[in-house]
Amino acid sequence: MIHVLKRAWADYVLPFRTRSKRVQVAALCYKMTDDGMKVLLITSRGTGRWIVPKGWPIEGKNGPESALQEAWEEAGVSRADIEEEPMGYYDYAKGLDNGLSIPIEAQVYMTRVRELKSAYPEVDQRERRWFTPAEAADLVDEPDLKAILRSL
Repeated sequence: MIHVLKRAWADYVLPFRTRSKRVQVAALCYKMTDDGMKVLLITSRGTGRWIVPKGWPIEGKNGPESALQEAWEEAGVSRADIEEEPMGYYDYAKGLDNGLSIPIEAQVYMTRVRELKSAYPEVDQRERRWFTPAEAADLVDEPDLKAILRSL
């Protein structure tokens, strides 16, 4: 029996735990106001946690273009200026439907919002709200994303 458990560990569990991270792209959406910078957070569909718009890279689009697409679908960002290079990265564990999770590295692109629409693909699935960077840092769970927000 112990041989079967060792074999299962070596063939299935260990490779799953040590596999490389998958990459997602994130739009750190912001605007400048008379009171300073505000960042846009949305709630996740599954847990309702506060997050930034993010998702998988889209075939035929580069990182910033994919991040803008996610910002539109998840937060209603219809016009924005986005930086060409990521301004930072954060890691998190993405929960899967089967109860397992996979390691993710999110590339974060600064995205200056020019226009928000009230109707967008996931409007009925998420809440969106503007926060100061400090407030946003207190609301997100991921330590590296907290640090990014505090650095603004």
